[in-house]
Amino acid sequence: MGKVVMNGSVSVDGFIADENDQPGPLFDWLTSGDIPLDPSGVLKVSQTSYDHTRPYWDQIGVTIVGRHVFDMTDGWDGEPPGGIDHVVVVTHRPAPEGWDPAAPFHFVDGVEAAMAKAQELAGDRIVEVAAGDVGGQVLAAGLVDEVRMDVAPVVFGSGKRYFGSVHAQHLLADPDVVIQGDRVLHLSYRVRR
Repeated sequence: MGKVVMNGSVSVDGFIADENDQPGPLFDWLTSGDIPLDPSGVLKVSQTSYDHTRPYWDQIGVTIVGRHVFDMTDGWDGEPPGGIDHVVVVTHRPAPEGWDPAAPFHFVDGVEAAMAKAQELAGDRIVEVAAGDVGGQVLAAGLVDEVRMDVAPVVFGSGKRYFGSVHAQHLLADPDVVIQGDRVLHLSYRVRR
């Protein structure tokens, strides 16, 4: 099995969106450079951010998200983001009406079921878990191996928390990656067990 990585862009004070679910400048780093990050050419980052992000993206087999993120993005029109093979959506509801059953999206109830499905699909590739409520639930369940953060230079003051509603202490190792990009600081921590 591949490792499980919780990942997301985050404000300096720990939020992945403001009170209105808007990311504001959190993703500015994805359009602040000259190096195309994906084939669309829309995402352009600094060489430093490319060297950090692209190899990681290439290792992701599956991303786990919550239904809220799925609905906000309109299910990425049935195409997993960033060239990822599959998306597992944690939800208590079925797929949306008219959803193409051949799209590589899998709707499951609960984080344990989501992780089982994601690991089955990912094989030895990375299972990425989106930061936020679902990511916090996966962390609280002891299923996260690594926490990656792309820290943007902004303070929100309030909003949607990176770790969701986690209320218990979770120890992380010292950061094993600290990389300064353009408009971002890339950090990576192993989860201590």
